[in-house]
Amino acid sequence: MSTLETALADIPYQSAPTLAVVEEDVATGAVARVYADYRTRFGREHVPGILKCFATHPPLLEQMLAIASDLLFVEGHLPRRTKEMIATYVSALNACPYCLDSHASFLHQQGGSERLLLALFTGDLTSPSLTVNERGLLNFVAKVTDESYKISRADIASLQDAGWREPQIAETVHITALFSCFNRVANTFGLASQQLFDVDLSQARTEENL
Repeated sequence: MSTLETALADIPYQSAPTLAVVEEDVATGAVARVYADYRTRFGREHVPGILKCFATHPPLLEQMLAIASDLLFVEGHLPRRTKEMIATYVSALNACPYCLDSHASFLHQQGGSERLLLALFTGDLTSPSLTVNERGLLNFVAKVTDESYKISRADIASLQDAGWREPQIAETVHITALFSCFNRVANTFGLASQQLFDVDLSQARTEENL
């Protein structure tokens, strides 16, 4: 097992669901329509577990799909790669195996190296896989996650001095806060990892050996 895989294995995994979700085969009405919309928009065969959690309140499910479409899975003030880096790091900070595995896979697909992923899993922000500007942004992300009440104008000014624009900083706050929410929902509902990162890493190594 590689160092990266060992680090991922150290994240605590939920052993069993704790709250019921709305599965695809029993979805009706608005929930069934949103599920179908998700599969069409994202080209995925199945609806992810986190949306099944939100489906317990259909209006919330509709809003979460809109957020995914308009903020999370698109290029914005922040590049998609940076968003996935934030999502992965926040999920590691919150020990959320479901979100960590999923967004590690997405980050890997966006060009994130195994060395970068290891740094995010272990919280090693001194890693040379991170640029100085990324390191500053992730330190800010950690503070927003754990001590948001301590954020000051000096924190914002420091990021601006490093070249981050205010819309990018604001988007960082939104992504960070949303993923802390998703992590808590996924962990409390007892979502297990989808093993997406394991598959993604395995496929990448197979392609390297071709």
